[in-house]
Formats: sequence, C-alpha cells, structure tokens
Amino acid sequence: MDREPDQARPAQRHAGFGQTARAVLWSFFGVRRKSDYEKDAAQLNPVHVIIAGLLAAALFVALLIVIVNLVVP
Repeated sequence: MDREPDQARPAQRHAGFGQTARAVLWSFFGVRRKSDYEKDAAQLNPVHVIIAGLLAAALFVALLIVIVNLVVP
C-alpha cells in the first residue's frame, strides 16, 4: 500500500485544443525550443495532437490547391 505519488497515476494531460493546435503549427515550421517541446510532451493529449496534425495538413493542402487555381488560368 506504500505507493509513490508520482508513480501511482499516469501524467495528467490538461492542455486545451488551442494549445495543441499552436504546438502542431509551430512544429510544421520545425521551430521549437527544447523546453517548449518537453512542456508540450508532458501536457498535450496525443489524440488531440493527431487530430490537429491531420486538420493542419488538410488545410495546408487546400491552401496549396487554392493558390495553384489562382495562379494557373
């Protein structure tokens, strides 16, 4: 019954979807400080990261399609 408090429960992930989206968008640029990465790794929900990544990729592809359609007559 003598459990360590840190090992008794998994890490709490309490970051909101907005913070997750911001982290994913910064990672698209490849510009992340190590301290920010470590903080995100501790707080972000992996499911939110996957969803935000898929949404960001879809928006990026849609933006490229719009730009190509505007440039090519």
